[in-house]
Amino acid sequence: MKIVNTSKVLFASVLLTAAGSASATIGSSPSTYGILPHDVATVQSMSLFTTEASAAYFNPAALASEPQGTLTSGLFHAATDLKAKTIGGPAPLNRSNDTLDATPSQLVIIGITTNASETTTFKHPLKLGFVLAAEKFSKEVMAFTAQTSDEGQFMQYDREPLFMVLGFGTQLWRGIDIGASLRINLQASADLELTSDLAGNTSNEKLSVSAKLAFSPILGININVGDTFCPRFEHCWLEKIDVAMSHREASYARTTVNANVTIPQTIASPGLALALSGYDAFQPAITTAGIRYNHGKLNLGATIEFQDWQLIDDKLQEDTVHDQANIQFDNIVIPRVGIEYAYADNITLKGGFAFEPSPLDTNKTPGINYLDGDKIIFGLGASMVIQDSWYVFMRTPLQLDFGYQFHSISSQDFDLYTSDDPDTSYETVSASGTVHVFVASFTMKF
Repeated sequence: MKIVNTSKVLFASVLLTAAGSASATIGSSPSTYGILPHDVATVQSMSLFTTEASAAYFNPAALASEPQGTLTSGLFHAATDLKAKTIGGPAPLNRSNDTLDATPSQLVIIGITTNASETTTFKHPLKLGFVLAAEKFSKEVMAFTAQTSDEGQFMQYDREPLFMVLGFGTQLWRGIDIGASLRINLQASADLELTSDLAGNTSNEKLSVSAKLAFSPILGININVGDTFCPRFEHCWLEKIDVAMSHREASYARTTVNANVTIPQTIASPGLALALSGYDAFQPAITTAGIRYNHGKLNLGATIEFQDWQLIDDKLQEDTVHDQANIQFDNIVIPRVGIEYAYADNITLKGGFAFEPSPLDTNKTPGINYLDGDKIIFGLGASMVIQDSWYVFMRTPLQLDFGYQFHSISSQDFDLYTSDDPDTSYETVSASGTVHVFVASFTMKF
């Protein structure tokens, strides 16, 4: 086999597992936007209480409240307009425009909920929920990119090629439901061994690529206050109040590449070794507590979300792409509020608001040059249930949902540095941006 030079062989081994999106961010689509229209429209403020399939991710305990089985299919589109406007510096880059990233994220979503106890000898109800989402409408499921950047790159807004979660929920006691889930990530690795001469002629090639599953637990609890504390009263105002809490452990995708080249009479056995490791689609450990109040046609919800970003400080020291940047993060708290209004018997309108501070604790990340900013998030949506079977030629009800979300990323200044000279900034930029998210789904209930 003839190639141009040995370095291209090594680089090709990286591309086997790193082909994909054009940025090296560490965001996670579900925690950034939500999953189904209900989550997107209420900016996750009501997701602790949803009985849809996405409950497997946000709070698996809520699955126990879904009396029917459901099958959900959806399409997700996030259009980003992320900018970096130069302020000046000793050697500013020649930029054609201020836009850094306008690549959309496009997911196909499949969700299922069912009563798993019907397939067992257990009499106690056990509800199962499963969600799968794949990027580029399922055309891209193992994409991974980690790279340095001279222009700067936004930290959180990237595509997540594959998202999977499986969970269970059941009733523990009157008014108290509990649940547990596993978020599933892929950990990929590639190994390459070969012999080459100085002209790039290779022989004895051996290439192996593998991927394994990594699991991150999710735990949740949901309490209807009235059912728990005043079950003997026919009318108890506490029945209008639900409280919930969930904890999602940190999760991430990881790719490792090991290459070894032997060049006779130049580089003897065991050869020249190249080892790379990178993290992607990082989700910090997230603990969320919330309350929902039901007043007839009106549901009001509020949550407080704590994100433990400091865990990734140690992880990035193991990352051969990011380790030179000495990135530091702050833990953050995100308040979310939402509303649902039953406009008609079969139509529900939804909305939400959230403020998300930036976890990035510095404006200096040499070589990587991460950009971020505080975010104001709005959401709107609607849900319609079609009961009449002649509309859809089906015997079961069909639910149509739509959600829209808008992110406004506040302007923040960052100094850009190279890895070779981490003490001298060559340019200062003002980072800002907007994101428009659209998601639609239909759900069959059985």
